[in-house]
Amino acid sequence: MGIQDILASLNADIIKKDLPVLDVGDTINVHCRIVEGDKERIQVFSGVLISRSKGGISEMIVVRRMVEGVGVERIFPINSPRIAMFEVVRRGDARRAKLYYLRDRKGKSQRLRDRRRGAKHIVGQKLAGHGG
Repeated sequence: MGIQDILASLNADIIKKDLPVLDVGDTINVHCRIVEGDKERIQVFSGVLISRSKGGISEMIVVRRMVEGVGVERIFPINSPRIAMFEVVRRGDARRAKLYYLRDRKGKSQRLRDRRRGAKHIVGQKLAGHGG
């Protein structure tokens, strides 16, 4: 048994298996656990998923939202125990793997087209022809 096999077996226990289908362009809610002193609460960060990077246990996502006209981006490790859950609010139609061009957009041009385009939409279902 090589080192790679040992690492894979250790990481298999930590990787989350109850994740919804998260694609670039989706509007998602990320429920984060915040510890303040001896109290713990859940804070929701809602925004557009603009990038996914790495893979396996070190997979990261970048979520962007607008707060009072200023863009705020946060990077979340998907398998972190500080993340309570991911919730997909809306499926966006993105033709790129990274949506960094949204940083330069203002107003209505910042919005993404909805993926359904008139068809019945089922949350969490992969749609044909959209890579997700």
